[in-house]
Amino acid sequence: MRFVVCGEALIDLMPEESISPAESRWIARSGGGPLNTSAALAKLGRDSHFLGRLSNDAFGRQLRSHLEASGVQTDISVSTDDPTSVAVVSLDERGHASYTFHFEGTSNFNWKADEFPVLDSDDWLHFGSIGAVIGPGAKRVLDFVRSTQAAVSFDINVRPSCLPDRAAYFALVTDLMTAVGGHAGIVKASDEDIAWLVDDDTDPLGYAEAWAAEFGLSLFIVTLGADGVAAVKPDGRVIRVPGNRVQVVDTVGAGDTFMAGFLSAFAEDPDNVAAALARGAAAAAIVCTRKGAQPPSAAEVDAFLE
Repeated sequence: MRFVVCGEALIDLMPEESISPAESRWIARSGGGPLNTSAALAKLGRDSHFLGRLSNDAFGRQLRSHLEASGVQTDISVSTDDPTSVAVVSLDERGHASYTFHFEGTSNFNWKADEFPVLDSDDWLHFGSIGAVIGPGAKRVLDFVRSTQAAVSFDINVRPSCLPDRAAYFALVTDLMTAVGGHAGIVKASDEDIAWLVDDDTDPLGYAEAWAAEFGLSLFIVTLGADGVAAVKPDGRVIRVPGNRVQVVDTVGAGDTFMAGFLSAFAEDPDNVAAALARGAAAAAIVCTRKGAQPPSAAEVDAFLE
C-alpha cells in the first residue's frame, strides 16, 4: 500500500543555548506534523510519499533533503518559490512543546487545485494539522479529501495560536470530519485537542463516540498522554491500550509518530485495532526519549514491544 501524507513541512526553530541577554543560539530542525508522519512511516518500512508544497529556498531544500534521507518519496510534492514556513518552539520544564508560527504568504498555505494528484483505492491518504485549516489553501485540501478514492485518516492536531477563534476552528474541523466520514475514515485527536475545541476537558471519549457516530467514522482515536490511547467505534465500543513509562526528553513529533505506528499496523490488519494502537503508542514513546522528531525504525519498535 502507498501511504500519501498531505500537509505542511516547515522549519522548527528550537532553542539550543543562551549566550548573552542579547544573543542566543537556535537550531533549525525539519518539522511539521505531516512531514513527521511521512518520515516515520518510511522509517517503519512503509511506502511513504509526501504531498506538500516545498519551497526552493534554503530551508525548503533542507526539508526535501530530510524527507529523501528518511526514505520518503517526494515525487508528488510541489516545488514553489514561496518562502518556507517557520515555527518557533518553546519547551516547558517537562519538555512539552508549544509553538509560535510565521505563516503569512509561505509555502504550505497556497495550494492550487491542479497541484493535487489522483489517488485510487489502493492508496491511503493521511492529512491534518495546520495546513488543513489555514487559508487560502485549506479549502483546496478539503475539496481534495472529499473527492479522493483513497482510504482516509485525519489528525486534527489543534494549534490554537494559529487560529484562536474556537468556533471558527471547530467549524473547519467539522467540515473535515464530514469529508473523512464520507470515506468511513479515521480521525485522531489528543485529549487536549478535544478539550480545546469544545471548551470542556471532562469527557474526551464521550465526544469521540458522538463524533464517530455523527460523521460516519470507522474509528475515532484519542491519545491520552501518559494514560495511553483509546479508539472509539461509532457503536460506542472502546479499545484501549495503556501508556509506556519512558524518560521524556521532549514531546516533539509524538502524536505524528503515533499515527505512523498505528497506520503501519492497521493497514495490514484492520481487525486488530488493539495491536495497531500498541504499535503507535510504542513508536510515540520512543520518539519522546529523543530530542526533536526522530522516529524509530520497525526493528526498534519491535524490540520495545518485546
